[in-house]
Amino acid sequence: MDLLVSIIAILAGIIGIAGSILPGLPGTPISWVGLLILYIWGNGTNAAGESVTVRMLLIWGVVVAIVSVIDYIVPMYFTKLTGGSKYAERGALVGLIAGIILTPVGMILGSFLGAFLFELYYSRKGAPQALKAAIGSFLGFITGTGLKTIVAVLIMWKIFVFAF
Repeated sequence: MDLLVSIIAILAGIIGIAGSILPGLPGTPISWVGLLILYIWGNGTNAAGESVTVRMLLIWGVVVAIVSVIDYIVPMYFTKLTGGSKYAERGALVGLIAGIILTPVGMILGSFLGAFLFELYYSRKGAPQALKAAIGSFLGFITGTGLKTIVAVLIMWKIFVFAF
């Protein structure tokens, strides 16, 4: 039973890492669920006698909540900081989803090109301003994704530590 619980927790961690990069999957919350699984069903104790604690779950839960909120705020902030409109934000999301086919390069380029094209077409701004907004949107996307990925990897490391 302990091996099965460990495998399920590790799968949650892996899905969490993937979800922190791919849109549509709540990456960091799924990773946190891996820790929760170890706490509830796996007794949360590894071979060294260390265990997952309620305090650890709460701390990681707060970190996950903060990173999830930041992930929505940062792209908008960077886009507005560089003079972009809501169209650049929407275009970045459309490009990101379209770029999933050619992951991960397609997602990065799709996000950038989507922001640029939407800003250029819908807001009727010139190419230099659309490029500036696309760079801001791209930097926001990279920052948010990077934060989520770092947190998901750190939680995965904790899962490994407590699973074996």
